[in-house]
Amino acid sequence: MIHIYTDGSARGNPGPGGFGIVLISGHHRKEISQGYKHTTNNRMELLSVIVALEMLKRDGSEVTIYSDSKYVVDSVEKKWVFGWEKKGFKGKKNADLWKRFLRIYPKHKVHFKWVKGHADNPENNLCDELAVTAAMGQRLLIDEGYERS
Repeated sequence: MIHIYTDGSARGNPGPGGFGIVLISGHHRKEISQGYKHTTNNRMELLSVIVALEMLKRDGSEVTIYSDSKYVVDSVEKKWVFGWEKKGFKGKKNADLWKRFLRIYPKHKVHFKWVKGHADNPENNLCDELAVTAAMGQRLLIDEGYERS
């Protein structure tokens, strides 16, 4: 079982943003973060999940993703994203990221658990710190999907 904690943040929303990830598998632990020059909070929340899943080396992994993003958790758990896909994501924001998510999601056995943000979950709090620090960093990337929209 792999446990993945994710968070995203954007200053000004839109504005500089970043994501933070903590991957835990057995005794192994990895922290990942990246910042972007101009993006939104929802994009960073979703991108954190995508990047985490893309980092998994074996298909078919049993994964629990802990996120404080109702946007991401509800979109998947309530199966909204699959309806959006059937309609070609017409009128939906972040279609580029949702399409990327749907390419990686079926490769694993993914379960989502919503956690309250800025509360008593140390891993989620660490993800928030990683995301905020990344957003304020010097090596910010361009969120091309956001810039094109």
